[in-house]
Amino acid sequence: MTDLPSDRPATRLAHSGRADKSCYGPVNPPVVRASTLLFANTAELKAAAGTRRTYGRHGSATTMALEQALCALEGAADCLLTPSGLSAISTTLLALLQPGDHLLMSDACYEPTRALCDGLLTRLGIHTSYYDPLIGSGISELLQANTRVVFVEAAGSLTFEIHDVPALAAAAHAQGALLVADSTWATPLGWDAFALGIDVSLHAATKYIVGHSDVLLGAILCTAAVQPRLRQTYAALGLSVGGDDAYLALRGLRTLAARLAVHRENTAQVLAWLAQRAEVAELLYPPLAGAAGHELWQRDFKPEYACGLLGVVFAEGISRAQVNRLIDSTRLFGIGYSWGGYESLMIPCHPASSRSVTAARWQGKVMARLHIGLEDPADLLADLHQAFAAMHTV
Repeated sequence: MTDLPSDRPATRLAHSGRADKSCYGPVNPPVVRASTLLFANTAELKAAAGTRRTYGRHGSATTMALEQALCALEGAADCLLTPSGLSAISTTLLALLQPGDHLLMSDACYEPTRALCDGLLTRLGIHTSYYDPLIGSGISELLQANTRVVFVEAAGSLTFEIHDVPALAAAAHAQGALLVADSTWATPLGWDAFALGIDVSLHAATKYIVGHSDVLLGAILCTAAVQPRLRQTYAALGLSVGGDDAYLALRGLRTLAARLAVHRENTAQVLAWLAQRAEVAELLYPPLAGAAGHELWQRDFKPEYACGLLGVVFAEGISRAQVNRLIDSTRLFGIGYSWGGYESLMIPCHPASSRSVTAARWQGKVMARLHIGLEDPADLLADLHQAFAAMHTV
C-alpha cells in the first residue's frame, strides 16, 4: 500500500508493504521461495529483461514488501536488503568508494566496521581516517580533496556518543562527499535520517526491526541520487535475502513502535535504579537527562522511540573481575552479542581496545553494555539487586 491516509508511524508500521483494502486474502504478504521464474512465452521473457522480475535473486513479493515498508517509514527512495548488518555496511562502502578515495570514519564505529576499513578497504587502496565522534563542524579540517564518504554512528558503538549529524552533513556535502549513517540504534522510527542530511541510512535489521533474535538481516536505505551506484554493486556482489527471513522481519516490523515503548519504559526504570548505586560512575544513554549527548539527542531524535541499549561505566575501585561476577550472577540477563530482541542482555566491554583517536578517553574504564528487554521491570530490578550483591562476594 503506497498511499496511506496517515503519516503517523504506528499506522505506517501496520499498513506499509501490504496490499490496499480492495485486495482480499492473507493479512501478511505470504512467503515466496523461488529461484527460477517462469514466463508464458519468449516475448514475456524478453519484456522482463532489465527488471527485477527475471530471477529469484533479484527479489520476490515478500522481500519487496519489506523494502517498501522500510522506505515508507524512513522516507527513502530505495531499500536494498542484505544478509546481515555488516554486509549492508560493506556493500555501501564498496559501492561509494574506489581505489585512491578517502573515508572519514567515526572512531566510535562498530568494531567489525573498523576491521573492514583496516582490512579489505586498505587492500583495495581506500584510505580511512578516524575522527572524534564529538568533532561536529570541526570535521571540515579533516576533509581531503579525495574524501568521498563521512560515516557516522547513531549512537557510537559501546560508548553512545551522539554525532552532530547536520554539522557533519553540511561539511561533507560542501566538499562533495556523502554522509552515511549506521542508524541501527536510532531504528527507522527514532530520527528523520534524510531530513538531517544523511545520504545512506544503514540498519542491522537483525536488531530492532526483526525484534526476536532469530534472523540475520541488513538494510540499505538511500536517496535517489546514490541509488544507481548501490544497486549496481549490490547486483555485482550477487546479494540476496530469502523470503523466510524477509517475512519474519516484516512481521517483527509491525510491532516496532509497541516494542520500543516497552523498551523505553523498562529502561527508564532500570536507569533510575542504577543511578542510585555507588558502584556506578556514569550511565551512557543519551535519552537520559544529564547524560552525555542529551542535548543533541533531544534536537535530532524522537524521544518516544528511544531504545533499550545503554552503557554503564563503573566507579573507581570496581574491578573487571567484579563486573564479570555481576554479569555471571544475573538470571534474566543473557550473556551474548547483538541486541534489539525481546530479551535483556549484558556483556562486559572495553572500548579503548578498539579506538585510535579517542582511546585515552576510555582507557582504564571498567564498563558493561546492557540491553533492556521486555521482561517485567520489577523482575529485572530484583535480578540486578542480587547480582550487584554477588559482585562483592569472593
